[in-house]
Amino acid sequence: MKILIILTYFQPHKSGLTVYAVRQAHALAALGHEVTVLTSQYDRSLPEREFTDGVEVIRVPVAFRLSKGVIMPRMPFSAWRLIKKADVVNLHVPQVDAALIAILAKLQGKPVVLTYHCDLHMPAGWLSQLAGGAAILANRISAHFADVIVHNTRDFAEQSPFLKRFLDKLTVIPPPIICEPVSAEQINAFQDKFDINPERRIIGMVARLASEKGVEYLVQAMPAVLQAHPDAQVIFVGEYQRVIGEHAYREKLLPLIDALGEHWTFLGVVTEEEKAAFYHVCDVLVLPSINSTESFGMVQVEALISGTPVVATDLPGVRQPVLTTGMGKIVPVMDAAALARGILAVLESGMRVEPGQIKHIAAHYSPQTIAEAYEILFEQRVGDHG
Repeated sequence: MKILIILTYFQPHKSGLTVYAVRQAHALAALGHEVTVLTSQYDRSLPEREFTDGVEVIRVPVAFRLSKGVIMPRMPFSAWRLIKKADVVNLHVPQVDAALIAILAKLQGKPVVLTYHCDLHMPAGWLSQLAGGAAILANRISAHFADVIVHNTRDFAEQSPFLKRFLDKLTVIPPPIICEPVSAEQINAFQDKFDINPERRIIGMVARLASEKGVEYLVQAMPAVLQAHPDAQVIFVGEYQRVIGEHAYREKLLPLIDALGEHWTFLGVVTEEEKAAFYHVCDVLVLPSINSTESFGMVQVEALISGTPVVATDLPGVRQPVLTTGMGKIVPVMDAAALARGILAVLESGMRVEPGQIKHIAAHYSPQTIAEAYEILFEQRVGDHG
């Protein structure tokens, strides 16, 4: 099959949505499909066209930005040309261009599979609200024209103000997740490189420093954690300096984090090998997200595959990995005291994920498993369209 995947950001941009799309695209290519990704040239230093791991990536130049979104006047023309060659179009939303692209695909008689990642919660300000309104309208139009809508869990879909209108089109496919095994030598090298003391209690977080991630609640939970475990340390992996649209949030939060001193360390963006080693170093991974822009939280499954339990907030979709495995604690949203209690409960239990359970989790979420599920879905849609 010729599969066209369209989304706003693709690698090297890092977010849960882009990581999902990268793994999906490469796994579909590995199954022998001809995969093309149409995305934005959000950074002018990126090539407009390249091949990576069997996937052709075409980037459309950006005219200007609208909050976290980008405006690409050439996108409809590029999309029309590529849709003509494709057997199926897979749109990843939210994205402002989704509505027009779905209409273009329908005009050419091509099936549209919509992968819906999360609801939108835009920051304050008229510009952000304008961008958010445009994206929500685009989502509605694209969902109307879509043949099928894919999401990670039915739990989230049934609670989402947007998705619950389209449950008749819903197909549940888990996100593609992988965490490569690492050796003791690699773990030791990681600890040496970042000066991590293995005797300390390590509380991990993997995210962008963004408001929807609820970082401030982990900051507020730390005094209670430190009372019980004075050696505890938060290690934060992910972009924390140049997160698009989050400058004000960062400036508000940094003084509070600085007050924790040696008990909070930013590592920034690390390699996949280093991230896998990081999970093994952690006693617990924390996912304190606060709203439905977080619909699952793939990092918690990466941690579980590495044997590390999770404390996550009680959000639809996000709570599912802990609920289905029993490996961690679910805590109320935006409740620092409850978050502290959850962290302490896991630390004091000595909980770790057993090898047999790790194998089952890894197989369930493997990119190959997810690509095969998409393959069946695409073939059905293409067959329906003749």
